[in-house]
Amino acid sequence: MGEIIEIGKLLVKLILLLASAAAIYALAMSSSIIINHKENIMKISSPIFEEGAAIPEKYTCDGDDASPALEISGVPAGTQSLALLMDDPDSPSGNFVHWTIWNIRANETEIKENTKPEGAVEGVNSFGNIGYGGPCPHAGTHRYFFRLYALDKTLDLSSGADVVALKQSMEGHVLAEAKLMGNYTRR
Repeated sequence: MGEIIEIGKLLVKLILLLASAAAIYALAMSSSIIINHKENIMKISSPIFEEGAAIPEKYTCDGDDASPALEISGVPAGTQSLALLMDDPDSPSGNFVHWTIWNIRANETEIKENTKPEGAVEGVNSFGNIGYGGPCPHAGTHRYFFRLYALDKTLDLSSGADVVALKQSMEGHVLAEAKLMGNYTRR
């Protein structure tokens, strides 16, 4: 009888441990910042707009259509390159890609306004152009995500590759991810 009670206590402890692990996993997966194995936190931000705020008109099809300045920090050790994907999940045609850029140097701390870092490569966007294409929603307010990926390799992709090729090339090589979201409504 005593053995059954001890086994029961062990099972309760095991269940509590598994429930705690599941809760921690769920919390980590819901976060927009992924922590790497060394406990560094990679971040992407912009001096132009705050997380969740409106992207100024200058950086849209209604303005200069210039890419906004971005700031990068907390890149994990072992990163060989960075990749950036800007997309609009609210587009009626499905996820609309506004910008893909890869082979950004791992020690890059900023992407200056309307430029691409030296040595980086840009892909084709959903407008059919290589490079940045700013927010340009047909109606309503759309969200625009700037997704930064730390990779354990440089990518062997030519300029003009599409987002599918970029994602396939990154698969299995992402060390960390960070997101910045802005929104835009046309007048």
